[in-house]
Amino acid sequence: MRISGSIAIVTGASSGIGAATARLLSAAGAKVILLARREERIKKLAGELNDAVAIRCDVTDRDQVDQAVKETLKIHGRIDILINNAGQALQAPIEQINIDDFRDIFELNVLAPLVIMQHVLPAMHKRGAGSIVNVSSGIWFHPLAESAAYSATKAALSTISGVARAELEKTNIAVSVIYPFITETELVASIKAGAESAKKLEAPISAERQRPEQVAEKILELVRSGEKQADLVPVQYGGTYEG
Repeated sequence: MRISGSIAIVTGASSGIGAATARLLSAAGAKVILLARREERIKKLAGELNDAVAIRCDVTDRDQVDQAVKETLKIHGRIDILINNAGQALQAPIEQINIDDFRDIFELNVLAPLVIMQHVLPAMHKRGAGSIVNVSSGIWFHPLAESAAYSATKAALSTISGVARAELEKTNIAVSVIYPFITETELVASIKAGAESAKKLEAPISAERQRPEQVAEKILELVRSGEKQADLVPVQYGGTYEG
């Protein structure tokens, strides 16, 4: 996929990996649609980018997703790239996972990306091309105590992505997955439950924390190449990243 001149939707664009990816896409010549619940943040970011549009959207609300996609098509007439980045963590031992919290992050981390894919695919089919990159997590490469709920949602997203890739193999629409490691984002600050526990578990490897821009660069590589996946998970934790 050629990024220059493309129309790219980025979810969770108000901070972290989403904002970094939006900046790099814009710098590469894409016209970016910024989706997030925090409207002021994405409006500010849109003002910093060239020809970007901010649309407040709770991606767990199907009506809002439908409206955001329709607005994008009204403005630009097409959608070339989708970066499914919005997500939330949850940290708790198996015996203490709050089922309602689990349902909430499953809705955001799994069902929302699926719904957005369903909404943008008709436009991609019409053009006969497209790139979808789903942001999973390297956390499920290696079992980590108290990460069952979050890891399960990211594993589910990866599975959906793999199946979608197989189904779309002959359509010139690539579905790829990026597996970040611990990244300097607001994920822990906005965690659904277990913030203190998450901080303690991350502490021993906090020195290996990566910048959102590193993840964004990998995402753009996937868009350009159409490869199945990429990761920033250090080799000692089951990934391919060697620093």
